[in-house]
Order: sequence, then structure tokens, then C-alpha cells
Amino acid sequence: MNGADWAGVAGAGGVFLFLIVVVWQIAATWRARMLASREQQYKELAGKYARLLEDNVELHRRTLDELTQARTSITSMEKMMREIE
Repeated sequence: MNGADWAGVAGAGGVFLFLIVVVWQIAATWRARMLASREQQYKELAGKYARLLEDNVELHRRTLDELTQARTSITSMEKMMREIE
């Protein structure tokens, strides 16, 4: 092989190396975008969960209030029935 052949081999190797680096960087950028998108979805899911949890706590509080009122009414009715006897 003479010098021109080696130059051609080195040039082809350089082109292939450049293409490998470009593809590698495109893949890394795509992966970073996917991770950022997934992180955003996790944040939205966490926000939705927080809202649902707040709603659940409010429903629980209302149920306890209604149960307390029902117990008070039942106690009052029992007292009234005992007084009638």
C-alpha cells in the first residue's frame, strides 16, 4: 500500500467515526428528551394524586360530620323514647 491508499483508509475511518459520533449524540439527545417527558408526566401524575387525596380527605371529613349528626339524633331519639316509657 502506498501513501494515497493509507490516506483513503484514514479518510474513510474518519468519516465512519464522525457518523458514529453523530448517531451517538442524536440518540443521547432523544433519550434525554424522553426522560424529560417522562419526568413531566410523573409530575402531572403526582399533582393529580395530590388533588384526589385532598378530595378524599374532604369526603372523609364530611362523612364523619354526617355520622356525628346521625349519632346525636339517634341518642336524642333514644333519650326521648326512654322518657316516654
